[in-house]
Amino acid sequence: MQKRSQSLISFAKSLPVSWSVLFVLTVGLILGWARIVQAESPETAPPQLKDILTQIDAAANRRDVPGVMQFYGTNFKHSDGLTRASMEKAISQLWQHYSQLNYRTELKDWKSEGNGIVAETVTYITGTKPSNGTMLKLESTLRSRQRIENQKIVQQEILGERTQQMSGANPPKIEVLLPEQVRPGQSFNFDVIVQEPVGDSLLLGAALEDTIKPELYAKPSEFKLDLLPAGGIFKMGKAPTKPQDHWLSAVLVRKDGMTMVTQRLQVVNGSSNSTKPVR
Repeated sequence: MQKRSQSLISFAKSLPVSWSVLFVLTVGLILGWARIVQAESPETAPPQLKDILTQIDAAANRRDVPGVMQFYGTNFKHSDGLTRASMEKAISQLWQHYSQLNYRTELKDWKSEGNGIVAETVTYITGTKPSNGTMLKLESTLRSRQRIENQKIVQQEILGERTQQMSGANPPKIEVLLPEQVRPGQSFNFDVIVQEPVGDSLLLGAALEDTIKPELYAKPSEFKLDLLPAGGIFKMGKAPTKPQDHWLSAVLVRKDGMTMVTQRLQVVNGSSNSTKPVR
């Protein structure tokens, strides 16, 4: 048993368990800021709005950083504290790591507000890359709201985020139980459950919680893997006393594959949403 455990740990160390690249995905092609009241349907959206979203996706799919950034205002504001310059740097670093990514953005609703447009979007990102002799598969879903003025995105807020990476011949299939929102000081559970029977297989894993701030995009925390006694990770947390988004991450590793997942937890004043399973 000890020899098998050491072998699995050696395998785990060869996998890309640093999770910085997951979150860099959130800076490029999701848009948002203010709450939308009485929003209009996508079918009634102005052609200029639809054209901007189409052009951003097209620029991202051809890995054209200047082509993406031309749609962001000089004084662009991001809810995570990123500036236009730091976002451009993060996108460039991401595309150095992932040479093949596909972006697809859907407009969910929109509203004219003052001299601009506020719109909610969902962006789907998929891709693969070779890593240590295996293929790393990425799937990300990003929900956000944006404010556009004079054909430029001037404000941006991320409303929801889930990114998953998988590698190996048989990465663990997981179910994630985490609230979308909690109130300041509220307790919550973060459960990442392996859906298949574990049997006699050894399972390594770890979980992380980080307050979202600009410096973590460039210098993330690192996982420290432990041998798991059960079929998943089961953690209890407590939200901070002030509203601020957090990243909740987990990695599960066995001899034939690895799965790493990250979800955004919003800490907001007022009522919070109930826990929802995410597959």
